[in-house]
Amino acid sequence: MRAYFLLFIFLLIGTSAQSQYTIDSLGVITQDTMYMIEEVYITNEVLTPEELEARKQYAILKRRVYRTYPFAKTGSERLEILNRELAKLKTKKERKKFLKITEEYMEKQFEAKLKNLSRKDGQILVKLIYRQTGVTTFDLVKDLKSGWSAFWYSKAAKWYNIDMKTKFDPYTIKEDFWIEDILQEAFESGVLVEQKSKNKIDYVKLKKIWSDKEDYTN
Repeated sequence: MRAYFLLFIFLLIGTSAQSQYTIDSLGVITQDTMYMIEEVYITNEVLTPEELEARKQYAILKRRVYRTYPFAKTGSERLEILNRELAKLKTKKERKKFLKITEEYMEKQFEAKLKNLSRKDGQILVKLIYRQTGVTTFDLVKDLKSGWSAFWYSKAAKWYNIDMKTKFDPYTIKEDFWIEDILQEAFESGVLVEQKSKNKIDYVKLKKIWSDKEDYTN
């Protein structure tokens, strides 16, 4: 099943400290100190207040994506390993024991780092988990526990503006398009290590869609 995605979500709730994470070529997450300062834009363009605000929001989102994508990428990789190991176990008791050991390991590995994410980071992480696994966090909890547990976990998460049923849809949701745009730029520049989305994304087509809407700000 998918034990540690439950941990992913509920270690996020109620946290607000800011930190930046990068990922090396081996897929290891490391932590760097980040100081939050006011955005300053130097440009020859004459921009409206609305355009300046859009650029500011894009820059903020970029930092959030850089912080959370490594978790979603690593999570997807570990999920595949976890499912392969579970497939080898024959009894429910063996699976339950293995899941408990896995969850304890993931808590030790990720708890401190996840607690340094903000609630809005948590919202972005939920989207990126869907991008990398093709499954909502609600369904991940449902698979692990039960539909009843998923319902109550989802209800609790909403108190912190985290919707566990959120999917990643860059073709119709502007923020999701921005996230994909940020990711593609980061992959090309080598800032982030690319992992393909579970649902195929045609980035060229995607940019044209938003360009045609005259809603693409970059």
